[in-house]
Amino acid sequence: MRIVLDLDGDLPIYQQIRDQVVAAIATGELAAGDALPSTRQLGADLAINFHTVSKAYDLLRSEGLIRINRKSGAVVRRDPNSGPVEAGIVDGWRIRLRALLAEAVAHGMSEADIRSHVESESRELRTTERAPR
Repeated sequence: MRIVLDLDGDLPIYQQIRDQVVAAIATGELAAGDALPSTRQLGADLAINFHTVSKAYDLLRSEGLIRINRKSGAVVRRDPNSGPVEAGIVDGWRIRLRALLAEAVAHGMSEADIRSHVESESRELRTTERAPR
């Protein structure tokens, strides 16, 4: 998995890391059981403080997508084939979705435009083939 950071962007670096790990899980690039680089290694690779990587990993852990073990490090816990959505995930997701929808509506996007973008992004995530390892 390759993580590319926009150091000049508005999105915090830890959020960019979190979002790219989530996208890699969604597209099948990362699967349940796959190990993530250590926080120190990824921090060194990206030339950022390892605490920033730790913050991204803590967020992924709190969302139930990875588990962190002192011995084995960070490992992907769930992928799209891991079974039904766990309790509480949908509630948190709906809160974030509502904020994104409110932003779209506030900027004047029509319901049809929003549906079109949602369908397009969902289709792209589901049709992306697993990257070679």
